[in-house]
Amino acid sequence: MSATLFDNIGQLVTNDPAGGSDALGILSSVAFVVESGRVSWVGSAKSAPPCDSRVDVEGAAVIPGFVDSHSHPVFAGDRSEEFAARMRGEAYTGGGIRDTVARTRAASESQLQANFQRLVGEFHTQGITTFEAKSGYGLTTEDELRSLAIASTGTDEVTFLGAHVVPPEFSGNTDGYVELVASQMVPQAAQIAKWVDVFCDRGAFDVDQSRLVLTAGIEAGLKPRIHANQLTRTDAVLLAVELDCASADHCTHLNEDDITALANSNTVATLLPGAEFSTRSQYPDARRLIAAGATVAIATDCNPGSSYTTSMAFCIALAVREMNLSPAEALWAATAGGAKALRRTDVGALVAGSRADFNILSAPSYVHFAYRPGVNLIAATYSEGRKL
Repeated sequence: MSATLFDNIGQLVTNDPAGGSDALGILSSVAFVVESGRVSWVGSAKSAPPCDSRVDVEGAAVIPGFVDSHSHPVFAGDRSEEFAARMRGEAYTGGGIRDTVARTRAASESQLQANFQRLVGEFHTQGITTFEAKSGYGLTTEDELRSLAIASTGTDEVTFLGAHVVPPEFSGNTDGYVELVASQMVPQAAQIAKWVDVFCDRGAFDVDQSRLVLTAGIEAGLKPRIHANQLTRTDAVLLAVELDCASADHCTHLNEDDITALANSNTVATLLPGAEFSTRSQYPDARRLIAAGATVAIATDCNPGSSYTTSMAFCIALAVREMNLSPAEALWAATAGGAKALRRTDVGALVAGSRADFNILSAPSYVHFAYRPGVNLIAATYSEGRKL
């Protein structure tokens, strides 16, 4: 069994508060050992055990790999004109999703696979080592299953989002489409996916319809998560807590009852600053959530319409500038917070036993993600101890 020592680390973010100075568990002048894709030892560089090989990181900072707990990377087409229209002042309604549905349905499997792999490559270049991938741009049983199969080639965190919007062939018959999703799509999707999701918001699905889809998913063995309160305030967050969803995502419009419910639950509030940026919408106040004791994650929401980015660093900078998070809180949300949103304990940290997913930065500190926005500071990304 080969062991590799990663040495000469200027700043190591462990996300282990027991071993460092704060929630990030920052250590200095340390090293760690990787064996069989896992971190086997962390400690003072002077006390490092003998290893088969050594990597000198030359005093750089090292952080856990980013965990992107919300993305939509299986699609075809481009909606840059829609983006340009919003920048000219048109409001975002979510209606453009149907344009992507039409293009995704028309695309070949090889075209969808190629675009998906392109985005996976971007995730890795940007330091994302674990990502969730949703369907939701097919909206027929056949097209949704095709999307799930493609997503499963790149990640174990596959989410069935058949209840994204109502497709045009069910216009005026939302309940009929919900019945199709719950009774026909869900049982087949459960053979591929791990999660079930629903867009519970104005113009999509109401709370009762969302409950029906999520309950069907739970009964089929899928774990629930939910798009909640992006466009307006509904009872979607309360539904998420009621059903013990792993995460309630967007959380743009919250009242005190929503925040209290999240703070007293296992449901993570996953914030998607790229969506607010791309739709010129108000940003949620993450400080209110943190102050109440809720767990917060940050994700890219990579999709062709409302957040076409694979840069977690960009989302961190936005969260610091626009959502009132400190640089430390934002980094934690993009790593350990994302892991909690996926209910994972093996990623999002760098401690003995964790998966050896990490980034070596071309910077002395994680603070540079917000301090130097727009600059890719990822010098090298490792997944299970292997350089990507």
